[in-house]
Amino acid sequence: MMSLNNISYGANVDNSRDTSKPLTLEKDGLRIAILNFCENEWSIADSDSSGANPMDIIDNTNQIKYARELADYVIVIVHGGHEYYNLPSPRMQKQYRFYADQGADIVVGHHTHCISGNEVYNSVPIYYSLGNFLFTKNAANPDWYTGLILEIDWKEDQLKTTLHPVCQEKETFKLYLPKGKEQEEIFNRVQSYSEIIQDESLLKRSWEQYISLKTGEYLNYWSPSSFVKNRFLRGVLNKLGIDFKNKKGLSLFLNLMRCEAHSDLSKEIINKYLNKQ
Repeated sequence: MMSLNNISYGANVDNSRDTSKPLTLEKDGLRIAILNFCENEWSIADSDSSGANPMDIIDNTNQIKYARELADYVIVIVHGGHEYYNLPSPRMQKQYRFYADQGADIVVGHHTHCISGNEVYNSVPIYYSLGNFLFTKNAANPDWYTGLILEIDWKEDQLKTTLHPVCQEKETFKLYLPKGKEQEEIFNRVQSYSEIIQDESLLKRSWEQYISLKTGEYLNYWSPSSFVKNRFLRGVLNKLGIDFKNKKGLSLFLNLMRCEAHSDLSKEIINKYLNKQ
């Protein structure tokens, strides 16, 4: 029996080759392999620096297949998702299910700083976010102080999972296991998220609502005004209603992102440019 919270196994090692290797554990004659995949932000490993194992569908598939040869069970832990959004995007659900199809016995997500729901896909449990466990930092969002511990029990070739809510006190950050009504409310939330996750139309509708909520914020990210370093000048531009966004520019950005050939070049060129500064 073992317990998991939002721990990134396999992170912070020597390089991209080492960080892709599974962590193997053995107990009571069972060998368990643990893999961690991380969305491609600033913490990922490459050939020259240490970090977390990057998310890559082809590489991750090969890593799962390799882990299956080493162990009786394979746990995939994914660092990804949208902060403070309690549901997976449709892309996330499709990808996590794909990991299950490739041989993962259980898929566990974290990073969003909020709890989410779960589902069983082709006999594989998928937990989309366990929320926070311990962060000694204040936050305005109340979800910051709520998490889930996932207990995994393998007995007689059967997988059993149990969730245990865990909370932090806002002032002292002291951890405690909620009881009674507080615990019931957390379980009710997990159940409601799970019902949405298991209904394709509800999940899509929730995702579209989230897109609407974040539209202004992300259009500003892609506006040339984001390159203005002086925050007072940015404030003046905003007050004057000067908007640099236009369809021609945004269509260029979209094509640079979604076209694989342009995306490959863009990422390499920008990375090299940033490393020269």
